[in-house]
Amino acid sequence: MAQEERLKYLINYLLNEQPEYSNINIPESLEDKKQLLRSLMNVRPPSDISQEFLLVQNQYLSQEIIKKGITNVNDLTPIKEKIYLWQGDITTLRCDAIVSAANNRLLGCFVPCHECIDNAIHTYAGIQLRLACDKIMKSKNSFAGTGSAEITQAYNLPSDYIIHTVGPIINSKLTQNDCLLLKLCYQSCLNAAEKNNLKSIAFCCISTGEYHFPNQRAAEIAVKTVSEFIQYSNIERVIFNVFKDKDYEIYRKLLQTN
Repeated sequence: MAQEERLKYLINYLLNEQPEYSNINIPESLEDKKQLLRSLMNVRPPSDISQEFLLVQNQYLSQEIIKKGITNVNDLTPIKEKIYLWQGDITTLRCDAIVSAANNRLLGCFVPCHECIDNAIHTYAGIQLRLACDKIMKSKNSFAGTGSAEITQAYNLPSDYIIHTVGPIINSKLTQNDCLLLKLCYQSCLNAAEKNNLKSIAFCCISTGEYHFPNQRAAEIAVKTVSEFIQYSNIERVIFNVFKDKDYEIYRKLLQTN
């Protein structure tokens, strides 16, 4: 099956799952079709799905990620001992674990094609990721706490695992408790990596996007927490992954002066 045939199959399957989607017309352009598939995956609740769908989905996503280009952590150059700074798409990074900035439901972002990192990670990991997170949440029978971390397989991503952490939401003035909770996010993720004998972990900029944590202060907490932790850890590589130029400059300056 060619890639466009896979795309058409996946869209039709997801449309046919829900009667309310019966009036949706499949667009003509390839990019619009891709956006529709992503939207359908984003809004789909965590329910059983056929093995045939998963097989086609896995083939489709693996090809899409290859097209984007995979970066291997072994090819990166450290900015200081054990610490790396990399600007790029975290869904294309091959390492032991990447960190997703999750919400307290842990099920990923349900907003179609939203630009948050949780949406991107769930999209390219595939339907299985939401199912795995749903299983964790049902076993907990409660929302995930701020500062906590849970680990799952990464499914179709180049990384082996995803560590999901819930960062603090800043609605007004930043407080000391907010800073402590963000620090706990980094500690919880590092502890999860060490518990699972992982040697490399890539952090996104936790809480700085939709959760409005100030970028400079968030980076200061991240660098300090990681630097202290890895002194006594078996973790060999910690990657600070940034997407925006602004964050790259913040981390570069911090890491070159610390």
